[in-house]
Amino acid sequence: MNVISTKLKGCLILEPKVFFDQRGYFFESFNEKTFEEHTGIKVHFVQDNQSFSSRGVIRGLHYQTGEFAQAKLVQVLQGEVLDVAVDIRPESETYGQYVAVLLSSENKRQIFIPRGFAHGFLVLSETALFSYKCDNFYNKESEGGIAYDDPTVGIDWNFPKENLIVSEKDQNNPILANARKVW
Repeated sequence: MNVISTKLKGCLILEPKVFFDQRGYFFESFNEKTFEEHTGIKVHFVQDNQSFSSRGVIRGLHYQTGEFAQAKLVQVLQGEVLDVAVDIRPESETYGQYVAVLLSSENKRQIFIPRGFAHGFLVLSETALFSYKCDNFYNKESEGGIAYDDPTVGIDWNFPKENLIVSEKDQNNPILANARKVW
């Protein structure tokens, strides 16, 4: 596994070692021991989620607060997305900054998003099957959200705004300054 640090401390891009042959390919998408050896981060995932979306769908920016904060390991199983993590840790030097990474079934990259980050993605392909592992259980009362188009965060989705498909709930997310604190 190749680990690439981002400008946001703890937010990592992971490139698994992929074995190709005439049958196709094989790779280990997660191994707790290997992950800890390569990243120095001890994590235990307790919940896996999947979503299926069409081109132009934005999901996010979501997070869990307090004792229900979640670290996530995300990847695309089919298709292509622009994946975004926003640092919302109040004490962080990079508070309010984001990292955006192209994830696809072709490049097989993953992103580890630590607790204290908001997360979202935009589907770039016709459809996308998205998978994420979480180190804490979902709790509805602990939901948080930030507007995908918050001008203070300034995410460049690089996609025509008139073609975006955003849920009503996500359209009503506040800007970061007015959002629930992560802790």
